[in-house]
Amino acid sequence: MTITRLLARWRVTLGFVCGALVLWLASPTWPMLAAGAFVAAVGEAIRVWAAGHLEKSREVTSSGPYRFTRHPLYLGSSFIGAGMAIASANVWVAGLAALYLGTTITAAMRAEEAHLREKFGDAYDAYAERRVAPDTRAWSWARAVYNREHHTMVGVAVGLGLLAVKAAIGN
Repeated sequence: MTITRLLARWRVTLGFVCGALVLWLASPTWPMLAAGAFVAAVGEAIRVWAAGHLEKSREVTSSGPYRFTRHPLYLGSSFIGAGMAIASANVWVAGLAALYLGTTITAAMRAEEAHLREKFGDAYDAYAERRVAPDTRAWSWARAVYNREHHTMVGVAVGLGLLAVKAAIGN
């Protein structure tokens, strides 16, 4: 197994480990928490928009944010990670977040693209090269729930909540 596939496979577990380190290292203040929460909320909004269009493993999705980027879920996750780093108000957390996001999301994108090329062949290549007209499918909350985006929403809320508790007790 390549390092790319290994990182892609273990990114969620690594995320929980990094999350624990973030909470330990964080020195949140209310202004930084508010700023970070705003950035994380933008990221979650991007993810909800994407998840409401995604027909995972059934097609090459080209509606919603997939018209603009091949990886809107990872884009949203990057915003969430940046928001958590801002909310943490710690330079070490920012470095850890950059390292985690830079390695795991890059690995996940490469693994996903290889899977999609294998599964959909020319259809994925045409989409990746922007030779396909975007689909006009409407966003669906049911589709977002099917794609388990509510789990990410809860995770973001819990993470920000824990940082708020740490800010309230004075770090």
